[in-house]
Amino acid sequence: MNNVPALATMGFTIPTPAYLFGAILLSVIGYAAYRYGKRNELMHPKWIGVALMLFPYAISRTWMLYLIGAGLCAALYFFRS
Repeated sequence: MNNVPALATMGFTIPTPAYLFGAILLSVIGYAAYRYGKRNELMHPKWIGVALMLFPYAISRTWMLYLIGAGLCAALYFFRS
């Protein structure tokens, strides 16, 4: 039962392995940032962590995932304290 062509006609696509790896990696980094911000009562790392965990759900392009993820990780580095 190969339903991939039927799903493609409806506009659904299967994400690439690079996208899945990036989404999981950025979500793990976001969770760690959220925990760090919550434990130390720091507002910026906590909300950047939430953004890192949730933005892959809104992005469908792999290059945009990595570009926005790199930007949020850079923001996390600069606003860590």
